[in-house]
Amino acid sequence: MPDGSNPHLPGTDLKVWLNGRIVHMDDAKISVFDHGVLYGDGVFEGIRAYNGRVFQMEAHMRRLYEGAGAICLRIPIDAKAFEQAIYDTLKANRLQNAYIRAVVTRGSGYLGLHPSKTADPSVFIITCSLALYPLELYEKGMAIVTASTIRNHPHAVSAQVKSLNYLNNIMAQIEATQAGAVEAVMLNHEGYVAECTGDNIFIVRRGQLLTPPGSAGILEGITRAVVMELARRRGIPVHEKNLTRHDLYVADECFLTGTGAEIMPITAIDQRPIGCGKIGLMTRQLLEDFRACTRGEIDVQV
Repeated sequence: MPDGSNPHLPGTDLKVWLNGRIVHMDDAKISVFDHGVLYGDGVFEGIRAYNGRVFQMEAHMRRLYEGAGAICLRIPIDAKAFEQAIYDTLKANRLQNAYIRAVVTRGSGYLGLHPSKTADPSVFIITCSLALYPLELYEKGMAIVTASTIRNHPHAVSAQVKSLNYLNNIMAQIEATQAGAVEAVMLNHEGYVAECTGDNIFIVRRGQLLTPPGSAGILEGITRAVVMELARRRGIPVHEKNLTRHDLYVADECFLTGTGAEIMPITAIDQRPIGCGKIGLMTRQLLEDFRACTRGEIDVQV
């Protein structure tokens, strides 16, 4: 399908899977009384397809259904039917390489928080061509900043629930934009590094790969898990530990991971160069391995 004039935006003639039907994007509508609209009440997954193969489908479906279960949300179709719906949507848009957004909302009801006021959860799937970051950043690296907006407290709704309520991350993203950056690091309530607004973060220090643990209040990303496994296969020591801003500033290398970002090299944080200010060797090796993984040349299941 043709894309819009902006290469970083989805096309304007897309088909969307909505509650069992493939419809044109202009007809893909849910009620203003849907709890997903009114309260951000729902869950979602961002997924990628490479050469017609959905990457880490099982892991994404597992997280989607576990997240829904954690918030007492019943998904009205089973995982196999959901997987087939994703492939049907890709086919309808004639896409082999795509970003996929799978969303489940609590459903339409009326004003009021209680879920008893809702019925019939809404399910929709968007597939599109989407470049999250400009290609040149993968060759030159990206500069990021630290946000003053902290990550949600891990003792509130679990960070492992990929919910529709992303206001916390959006406010940090606004800070990044105002600072002239594309992404921002978010700290947790204790001042430790958590993650970025849409990606997990890694640093390289003295030959070791370090990343914040789940207890820091992060969403333990699927791309994060793949990269950790790829690093272990290379014999790279991998450790999950609390990191401070100082740890980021003195790192030898830094990169972000996420479904949209894949592996994004970071060469500066808060206007401080990371290492020599260029993409490091370990980052390049892992990016090469990850791309081989997306091509099906390396098999990793997480």
